[in-house]
Amino acid sequence: MSTKEEYDCIVIGAGVQGSFTAYQLAKNNKKTLLLEQFVLPHTRGSSHGQTRIIRKAYEQDFYTHMMEECYQLWAQLERETGVKLYRQTGLLVMGPEKSENYQMFKNTLQKNKVPTVVLSRDNFSQHIPHVTLAEGDGAVVDITAGVLYADRALRTVQGQFQKLGGVIRDKEKVTDIKPGPTVKVSTSAGVYGAKSVVITAGPWANRLLAHTGLQLPLEVVKINVCYWKEKVPDTYNVKKRFPCFLLTEGEEANEHIYGLPSNEYPGLVKICYHMGSVTDPDQRDKQTDRSDIDILQRYVARCLPKLDPEPAVVETCMYTLTPDRHFVLDCHPAHRNIVIGAGFSGHGFKFGPIIGKLLCELSLGEVPSYDLSPFRIRRFQANPKSAL
Repeated sequence: MSTKEEYDCIVIGAGVQGSFTAYQLAKNNKKTLLLEQFVLPHTRGSSHGQTRIIRKAYEQDFYTHMMEECYQLWAQLERETGVKLYRQTGLLVMGPEKSENYQMFKNTLQKNKVPTVVLSRDNFSQHIPHVTLAEGDGAVVDITAGVLYADRALRTVQGQFQKLGGVIRDKEKVTDIKPGPTVKVSTSAGVYGAKSVVITAGPWANRLLAHTGLQLPLEVVKINVCYWKEKVPDTYNVKKRFPCFLLTEGEEANEHIYGLPSNEYPGLVKICYHMGSVTDPDQRDKQTDRSDIDILQRYVARCLPKLDPEPAVVETCMYTLTPDRHFVLDCHPAHRNIVIGAGFSGHGFKFGPIIGKLLCELSLGEVPSYDLSPFRIRRFQANPKSAL
């Protein structure tokens, strides 16, 4: 097959990270192609669904620092397009007062001077009715946090990319990547050439990287995205100022449980467990494990008494996990003009604008705006499973 077209850059994967990367490249006047294996929009990856939490509350300072600029970039996209992408609700962080995880959240918020409210056991129910705070748990609110309108954000950034002259080709599965000074990308429809390629393929990252002689220690899990019915309408409604929430750990489980107020589906509250069961992304729906739903049912029955303790709607998402749950943002160790954004570990959506900027900088050979040492591939090299 002969090469169809030459580009400055090809971005593979039109989820939130790939779409923002393509948008940033187009803003830098680069002729950019964004490839997507499925027909857009789709629900097969990690970027679909109506809502995500946006927050500065993190255990690590570097994420909180990145989110400072990220909020500004989300607001800039809202101004550019006139589309509302964010609603401030606050994020209630709960967890055992003496646990390391909870203390790290609280300390990072306070150290970075993020506007917060610390709730005591005495005033908790006054501020947060219809939630039971477990004995020994502390509670702090990240006031700046809220809800991102995910589907809307994805459509908006893709539209802006196209307005800047960018090309999106969906239903084009990448079948081969040949590294070189001009990288050749073969798809189900033809062959393209580019000076640089950015791989943001989510659960399919390692399948594409195999063509370049690289495998990363990535694990794909299926997440059950659960919606729970209010017994009395509007009890947990966003209009009643019910916040997003995050439980660092609890009686039911060691992983986070997080929730968003009823909004996208009237009368239904989105509550999920921040972990799932290993799956093949092409056989996702054959994975029928419900152990995460069992955990959530026990939690909802114990701590959210005004919800039915059985999910009314269950949807599906996938996380691509790294061993340390930090992202991969780096150039290929053997081919510097192939850039990798992967392993967003179920907490990457809110970072879309800043990750797009960083992957664009790497693609253009510029010095990244942030210290990327937590996200470099070399951190896996001591791990024999990484197959580097």
